[in-house]
Amino acid sequence: KRFREPKHERRPWKIWFLDTSKQAIGMMFIHFANVYLSDLTEEDPCSLYLINFLLDATLGMLLIYIGIRAVSSIVEWQQWESLRFGEYG
Repeated sequence: KRFREPKHERRPWKIWFLDTSKQAIGMMFIHFANVYLSDLTEEDPCSLYLINFLLDATLGMLLIYIGIRAVSSIVEWQQWESLRFGEYG
């Protein structure tokens, strides 16, 4: 995916790794949570994955959006330059 970005807009390797590692950690967490829950409930792991994915894609994204907006407002209000989202220094 990184090589599909235009050369003049391409993120450095460190920033690209930081962005993609968050996604990988989240996917691993969901996977192990599904395995654990399927053992507890004796449900089909695929059904649990679908439920978790749908909750993550709807409620999870809403909570993340609200959290980022709240933290961004606090950072702007306090003028904490080093805590701005998307600014990696």
